[in-house]
Amino acid sequence: MSMAKIKKGDTVKVIAGKDVGAEGKVLSVDKKKNRLIVEGVNIVKKHTKPSMANQNGGIIEQEAAIDASNVMYVHKGKPTRIGFSVEGDKKVRIAKSTGEVID
Repeated sequence: MSMAKIKKGDTVKVIAGKDVGAEGKVLSVDKKKNRLIVEGVNIVKKHTKPSMANQNGGIIEQEAAIDASNVMYVHKGKPTRIGFSVEGDKKVRIAKSTGEVID
């Protein structure tokens, strides 16, 4: 799966892994490692030392990265694959299920 297909801010659905079925917004994308961070998905516990930002330290929960192949773009409430099309002189993403332009 090309990382250009899913971008920051897209809504995706998890199709594999421990959080299968969960939906969330993409918070960040790592193109080199083909991974992304999705809001509310793959929550892990991290032990932190006390610092200026977190005076007490302790155990915090945060989202960890998941592989891009484990998610599908959600278009009008349904997961769909993404393709590309050239309109005029611009390359745009299209939803494979409906053929509609995404952006």
